[in-house]
Formats: sequence, structure tokens, C-alpha cells
Amino acid sequence: MVLLAVGDRAGMFGGGTSGEGCDVPDVSLPGYQPELVEAILRTGQRTVLVSVSGRPYALGQYLGRTAALVQAFFLGEEGGAALAGVLSGRINPSGKLPVWIPRRPGGQPYTYLAPPLGENGEGVSNLDPTPALPFGHGLSYTSFRHENLQVSAAKADTAGTVDVSVFVANDGTRDGDEVVQLYASDPVACVTRPVTQLIGFARIHLTAGQSTQVRFSVHTDRLSFTGPDMKRIVEPGEMIFRIGTAGATYAGPLSVQLAGPTRAVVGERVMDTPFTIR
Repeated sequence: MVLLAVGDRAGMFGGGTSGEGCDVPDVSLPGYQPELVEAILRTGQRTVLVSVSGRPYALGQYLGRTAALVQAFFLGEEGGAALAGVLSGRINPSGKLPVWIPRRPGGQPYTYLAPPLGENGEGVSNLDPTPALPFGHGLSYTSFRHENLQVSAAKADTAGTVDVSVFVANDGTRDGDEVVQLYASDPVACVTRPVTQLIGFARIHLTAGQSTQVRFSVHTDRLSFTGPDMKRIVEPGEMIFRIGTAGATYAGPLSVQLAGPTRAVVGERVMDTPFTIR
């Protein structure tokens, strides 16, 4: 087994490979690290690749060729002990990616909030921009099942609230934490909307074999957006909810129809999505 650490040297304005003023023309691993990784992989040894970096690098070419990929980013002073705990199995990891991991060096670590033409589509481009690993992705030493997505009503007022619930089960043999992610999509709007948007999440602890229901309370402020006149609004129409990551669906989708007039969101708005665990 080979434990191979790659990544960045922190610095500023060219004094490192990552940091303020340290930009790059593409997101290949810096220096001769790609050659080093390939040389190690050619030995045939099972390899765990650990990226200790200040930015997401294009690691798609190593998927399926390594025993595991660990994205550690830049660690704090206790990071080494934490990383050792994860690699040894003493700690069951539960982290989720806050960015996309690019598949190719030319891929930019842009926000997952892409419009339809920003994602892969037949006839749009000859290149597939799908990331190697999507926003919200993260593995564990156990496995979780998400099912039976439900909404409290098929119709809600543009000034109301709708509850979205899902059952989550730990199907593995180890206790672990799961971050349940609720996404919403707005298929038709007066402006171009992201394909999907994270509107709520719940971190839960489940022992091996345990299951529970997570219920999100979604105020329609969480579905608002800036309209063509630069004012924030909630529009009537279909909203689609699902549980998963930015690139995968674990439960759903389910549709809710927002009814009523277009509502202007003035002043402070609801910025969170409360949840309960049953």
C-alpha cells in the first residue's frame, strides 16, 4: 500500500503554488507531481492519493486507478492527527465537498450553480464539463440509504411554507454521520435559474442499522431569486425537490406547485431551512 500526498505550497503573490496572488493557467497538480503520481500507479501498488491543497485540482484521471482519493485542502495545526485518524479508520469521515473537483486540467472550479447551458448537453459543446466529483460528494466507511421523499402538500402559497421529509438509514456495519442535502430546482422562471440549488442540509448521527426521518421546513423565501428588474421575488409555478448531491439524486424528485401572485421579498428574508429529526 502506498500513501501518496500531493498538493500545494502555501504562499503569496507567486511565493507558493496556492494563496493570494498565486493563480494558475490550469488546474493540473503543480510541478512534477502528475509524473510522480503516474510513476507510483505504474508500480501496481494499491495507492491512496491525498491532496493537501489550497484549490481543487483535476483528479478525474485518477478515479478508479487509486484505492481512494482524499481531498484534505489546507489543514490546521490538528489536521495531521485528524487525517491520520481518517486514513487509519479510527475516524469515520463524514465531510462533503464544498466545491466541484474538475475532471480535466482545463476545467474550472466554478460554482455548482450552473444554468442548463453550463452543464453537459447534447449539441451544446463537444466537451463534457461534468466534474469528476460533484459539490456535496463525500464517502464514509459505512453506507446510507435515502428513501420515501415526501412533501406536506402538492401546492403551497408563494408566501407560505412547505415541509419536505425523507427517511435515512445506516445500512453499513459502522456508526457514522450523514449530511442530508436538500436541493431545489426551478424549471421555468422569468430569468435563467441554476439547474439545482442547495437550500437545506442536516447532519445526523446514525448507529449501524439505525434509521430516522429528517423533516425540512422550507419557507418560500428560500426559493426566491433576483428578477429582471433587480428585485428579489418569489414566482408562482413548479418547484422540484430532491435529496442527494449537486450531481446525483438519492431520493426524489418531487414537485410542488407554488400558487398565488409573484411576491416581492422586501427587507430581511428567511435565510435558513430548519429541520427536525424523528
